[in-house]
Amino acid sequence: MEGLRVIEHPVLARALTELRSTDTSRAAFRAAMAEASEMLAYEALRDLPVHEVEVQTPLEATTGARPERITVIAVLRAGLGMVDAFLRLMPDAAVGHLGMRRNEETLQPEDYYESLPESLASTTVFVVDPMLATGGSSSAALRRLRAAGARDLRLVCLVAAPEGVAAVREQDPHVPIIAAALDRGLDERGYIRPGLGDAGDRLFGTE
Repeated sequence: MEGLRVIEHPVLARALTELRSTDTSRAAFRAAMAEASEMLAYEALRDLPVHEVEVQTPLEATTGARPERITVIAVLRAGLGMVDAFLRLMPDAAVGHLGMRRNEETLQPEDYYESLPESLASTTVFVVDPMLATGGSSSAALRRLRAAGARDLRLVCLVAAPEGVAAVREQDPHVPIIAAALDRGLDERGYIRPGLGDAGDRLFGTE
């Protein structure tokens, strides 16, 4: 799908298989999410702007490169499981949180919390949300971040549904979407099929 980049890698596929399986324990689910998220973060950061720096090696002076700072925005709750992966690669990143829950009757997002850094306009902003289902929560998050001054936005998720990708693209066609998988679609309850269940419930043990 246009605007979506699905990362293909055997190690990522293994982690995704663990995430999907009902036989996976809570600890193993957390470990698999951390592994998958780090691989997605690595790919999402691939085209991050860099600036040249002077470096003194043991033998002579040379030039190197350092990436520009980034901001990571976790869509609560499940997005928390992806933040540390970005911080392992970019320890100086600013981190913000957007609390959203899906109304199970209307399938629409409901806001309940917001804590955003002041650096949104001057950094690349990565929105992390494991499941891109209807696209309601991700679209709402992107709207709020645009309103707060964010210019360069990227959306990173584990599993996407075509409906969610289309919804995000319709609202904000310039936001790249990076995912580990594009699944078949949504069921009547708005869950991704085959999916991996409720990522937040499985991550925090509230299923």
